Amino acid sequence: MSKQIYAIAILAGSIIGAGIFSLPYTVSKSGTLPMLFYLLFLGLLAMLIHLMVAEIALKSPDNKRLPGFAKMYLGKKGEKAAFFSNIFGIIGTILAYLIIGGEFLSNILNIDPFYATLIYFALGAILIIFGIKIISKVEFYGVILFFVFLILIFLKSINFIDISNLNIAFNPEYLFLPYGPVLFSLWGISIVPEAEELLLKERKDLKKIVIASFIICFIVYAFFTALVLSVCGTGVSEESLNCLQSIIGGDIGFALMAFGILTTFTSFITIGLTLQKILWFDLGLKKNTSTIITCGVPITLFLLGINSFLGVISFVGGLLFAIDGILILLIYGRINRKIKVLTYPLFLLFVLGMLYEIITFFNK
Repeated sequence: MSKQIYAIAILAGSIIGAGIFSLPYTVSKSGTLPMLFYLLFLGLLAMLIHLMVAEIALKSPDNKRLPGFAKMYLGKKGEKAAFFSNIFGIIGTILAYLIIGGEFLSNILNIDPFYATLIYFALGAILIIFGIKIISKVEFYGVILFFVFLILIFLKSINFIDISNLNIAFNPEYLFLPYGPVLFSLWGISIVPEAEELLLKERKDLKKIVIASFIICFIVYAFFTALVLSVCGTGVSEESLNCLQSIIGGDIGFALMAFGILTTFTSFITIGLTLQKILWFDLGLKKNTSTIITCGVPITLFLLGINSFLGVISFVGGLLFAIDGILILLIYGRINRKIKVLTYPLFLLFVLGMLYEIITFFNK
C-alpha cells in the first residue's frame, strides 16, 4: 500500500474523531444555516492552517512539532506559548476521546462508564507504545471499517429518515455555540508532521494529502450530521448515537456503539503518540517520561471529575486550538512574507473566538 494512502488515512482518520458526534446536537441548538456557515467558513480556515503547517514542516528539520517550529521562528516566548497550547490542547483532546469513548464502550459491555473508560484508556495506552508504523496501519484499516459502519448505519436508518427534520430554525441564543465544537472537529495540525515523516521520499505530496484529507472530512461530516438529524430531529442527544439507537432499535445498537468506539479510538492513539513525541523531541524529556505524561494526565483529569464532553471540546477548540492557529499564522508570516498581510484577519478571528470561549466559561 502506498505511503500516500497511509498518510491520508492517518490525517483524515485523526481529524474525524470525537468531534463528529457533537455536530448534530450543535445544529439542533443553533439552527441549520448558522451551522452550514461555520462548517464551510471554519472548514476552509482549518484547511488553510493545515496547509501552512505542511509548508512549515517541509521547510524545517525533521522530528519537530509546533513547539519546535515556534522556537525556530518566534524564539523562546513563541516556544513557551506553543508548548502551553499544544500540550494542553492535545491533553484536552485525549480527555474528550476518553469521555465519549468510555460511554460507547460501556453500552457495548453493559458495564459502568467509569470502568469502561479505564478499559478504553488501557488499550489505547498499549498501542501508543508501538509507534507510528503500527498506528498508521490501525488508522488505515480503521478508516475502512469507519465507512463500512457508516454505510451500515445509513441502510438501517433509511425507513426512519425525514428530510424535513433538516430544516432547523435559527436560534440567536446559540449563534456562537458551534465555534468551539466545529473548530475542534476540523483540527489535526499535530498530525501533519506525523504524515510528513510517514511519506519519506514522497514528502512533496504533503499538501495534496492535506487537501484530500479535508475533502474526506467535509463529506463525512455533512453526511453524518444530515443522517442523524433526519432521523432524530431536534431531539438528538449530545453524543448523537443514543438517539439513533432509541429510534431505530433492533440490532443496530452494537453497530452504532462499535462505530463510536472505532471513530474515537483511532484518533486517541494517534494524538497520544503525537503528544509523546512533542514531550520527547521538542521538550527533551526521556521517552518513558513522555509516555507516562501522555497517558497519565488525561486519565487523571477524568478521575478528578472532568467529564463533560461538549464542555471539553468547546474549551479546547475555541481557546487552545485558537492559540495554535495564531502561532501558526505568526510562523508562516516569517517564512512567507509575501502573504503576511492576509494573516491579520485570520489572527483577529482567532482572538475573537478565544474571547468568546473565555467569557462563556466564566459565565457558566
